Amino acid sequence: MLLSFLILFPLLGSLLVVLLPASLKQTFKWVTLAVCGLELLLCGAVYSAFDPSLSDYQLLERVDWITLPLGSLGVISIDYLVGVDGISLPLVLLSGVVMLVGALASWHIDHRLKAYHALYLLLTATIIGCFVALDFFLFFLFFEFMLLPMYFLIGLWGGPRREYASIKFFLYTLAGSVLILLVMISLYLSVMDPIETALQIGLIDDRSEATDELIRQVQYLLSEYKLRSEQLVHTFDLRYMAHGGNYLPDSLLGPTGETVWFGIPSRLLAFLCVFLGFAIKLPVVPVHTWLPDAHVEAPTPVSVVLAGVLLKIGGYGFLRIGWGLFPDGAAEYALLLAGLGVISIVYGGFNALAQSDLKKMIAYSSVSHMGFVLLGIASLTSEGINGAVYQMASHGVLSAMLFLLTGVIYDRTHDRRIDHYRGLASAMPGYTALTAIAFFASLGLPGFSGFVGELFTLMGSFQSLWLPGWMTAVATLGIILAAAYFLWTLQRMFFGTLWSRTEPLSALTDLDTRERLMLIPLAALALLLGLHPNLLFDLTNATVAEWIQRFRVE
Repeated sequence: MLLSFLILFPLLGSLLVVLLPASLKQTFKWVTLAVCGLELLLCGAVYSAFDPSLSDYQLLERVDWITLPLGSLGVISIDYLVGVDGISLPLVLLSGVVMLVGALASWHIDHRLKAYHALYLLLTATIIGCFVALDFFLFFLFFEFMLLPMYFLIGLWGGPRREYASIKFFLYTLAGSVLILLVMISLYLSVMDPIETALQIGLIDDRSEATDELIRQVQYLLSEYKLRSEQLVHTFDLRYMAHGGNYLPDSLLGPTGETVWFGIPSRLLAFLCVFLGFAIKLPVVPVHTWLPDAHVEAPTPVSVVLAGVLLKIGGYGFLRIGWGLFPDGAAEYALLLAGLGVISIVYGGFNALAQSDLKKMIAYSSVSHMGFVLLGIASLTSEGINGAVYQMASHGVLSAMLFLLTGVIYDRTHDRRIDHYRGLASAMPGYTALTAIAFFASLGLPGFSGFVGELFTLMGSFQSLWLPGWMTAVATLGIILAAAYFLWTLQRMFFGTLWSRTEPLSALTDLDTRERLMLIPLAALALLLGLHPNLLFDLTNATVAEWIQRFRVE
């Protein structure tokens, strides 16, 4: 029950914080730190128990949750179903690291501590839940519950325009969620659970009796219209939704269905809805505008979690649900997706170059770097998909480090403007060294994780049968722009004679112990993944290879 514990412990920690007396302010911090530390240890246990040679889901846990007969509409079946594969495991590990770092970064939060730490732990549970849920209904619950803690964490502990930023974040994400909800309901009405249906019609007496031959038999009965509607057990199980044999004949989203809405086949329209829903979270230009505002107004630990993990749920959700359930849509709109990815890369890079606020520059750099994720996914190649998952993990580490570094200087001077500093290297040598590492790693210097992720996404897009070569060439402009805005920032803030516009120079002290505990492990992890990329590729390769083969068969 490792995966259930990963979800349960933060929920229990959040409840504990709520029940503790408000006077125990320091205790809230230690509870959050202890729970997040335990989460990281459990992530290590999941990693140890995972067999990277297998492409299927592992560590599966399934419990019947809701079963409700609906007469002629069949039977509704919702399960508590969790598991991991090579695509979700790297992001579960990333979540464990980032949430622990965010807990350390929360040490200086000094008001409404009970509410803050209760919401932070609730957010931790929902993030992990998104990455391990294999029932679409369960995934959607975690995806929606995530809005609540993030809305309050930005709206109550953010900057001067926190109300505007939090409402904008909430409305954008909620709009995307509505599109995903419509597709989820349509899929549910179109798909049956072959094992539960076999139980319903009396072919077997227990799920343990199910075999591949039995499943094929039930699928045959379905295709030949030999099952009555009241005998069908509909499901939200993503494993069954990914198999064409489980779709009702002539259903709205069936692989052979010819239903057309607004001049577009229903499956392709569903794919576009799913893509738009997750594109907002990724985010993709032009639905990215909530991100810079949210980052600028959010407190440092919330920015760390937002950039380090929450954006990855957009990429993961699109992979798991968009590409995983609608491979025909992925092929049909590969050029559109890749084009939006390239636009995000270049547009984000130029905007980052124009920023004077350090935090806003990093926010736009995230838009650019997540564009590489979309480009890799759109390539529909093994290199591109592996590179996209790797890029998500790499960007999670590096963006967390960049926002922590921004928080360090802001804690000392309450100022983030790049042109308000100069010569910081002489007063803050440790801070300068780690900033240089984060900048060089983010711009794709060989030896760091950023280089590997971008290289493989570009290789995948160049080899893709669906994408023209010029798209890859244009995407490389993002690497040049990243070098420009990171190196220009490094030159303006850290070289020359020491100067600060807003504070006396005595405020510019170097890193303390807590800050080193947050930053040095992230820098080491970026270097480790850059020198030994197989640490992640060994996890993802088998699953991605199986996905690519299934796509080619279909």
